[in-house]
Amino acid sequence: MSAIDGLPPLRAVIATHGLSAKKQLGQNFLLDLNLTAKIARQAGDLTQADVLEVGPGPGGLTRGLLAEGARRVLAVEKDPRCLPALAEISDAYPGQLEVINADALELDVAAHLTPPIKVVANLPYNVGTELLVRWLTPRQWPPFWQSLTLMFQKEVAERIVAKPGSKAYGRLALLVQWRAEARIVMTLPPEAFIPAPKVHSAVVHITRREAPLYPADERILSRITAAAFNQRRKMLRASLRGVAPDIESHLLAAGIPPTARGEEIELERFCALARSLAG
Repeated sequence: MSAIDGLPPLRAVIATHGLSAKKQLGQNFLLDLNLTAKIARQAGDLTQADVLEVGPGPGGLTRGLLAEGARRVLAVEKDPRCLPALAEISDAYPGQLEVINADALELDVAAHLTPPIKVVANLPYNVGTELLVRWLTPRQWPPFWQSLTLMFQKEVAERIVAKPGSKAYGRLALLVQWRAEARIVMTLPPEAFIPAPKVHSAVVHITRREAPLYPADERILSRITAAAFNQRRKMLRASLRGVAPDIESHLLAAGIPPTARGEEIELERFCALARSLAG
């Protein structure tokens, strides 16, 4: 399908520019423009927003974002092979697409964008979680972005939205849900991609909270959740022993049974424990 714009189908673009997905770059190209436009729509109204896209590859999602009326798109692409294909999209949407050949982990993207800002990306598998954590742990909150609409391996997406008592519940769920609201809005089978990955994928829509859901010191919360989930099967009185010598009294003060395990404890209780330790 190429009806969303006057540009060639993505298979033709890939053939013309000799593009093949590189495993070492975490690339899996999504070629169905119906799907890329659908992903773009999950981010909501884009007409009044700047959009950051990381890892656009040959530009399928980029085209979806622009066709859905994004005010402006900043596409950060590490692979220089993709730049000619992205330049063709830029020519078709004058003044609306800026492409930067850079590593998103090393670029101050906020300096290139004007609020309100939404992040929409089919993230490279090898840096997706690291980028998410960085976007959720800036020096100051609220962050530069309003929302994140991101594609991950389905297993990672399930960890982001997981609830207490499930095997997927852990530090990532707590980090995301403390500062944002998250939900899975799409799932995609391996055959939607070239090359087909070994796993299903899912799109997660994350909306920032203006302030964290419960008060807590970020550093203390990070430390206790790391200790609680590094050895998931241990009781908290054992896994958190290194955090404070009197950890059992802090657990009780936070309403947490010392014999409980991390996967059983909801976010509110972890925040209460962080406050007790800080006090």
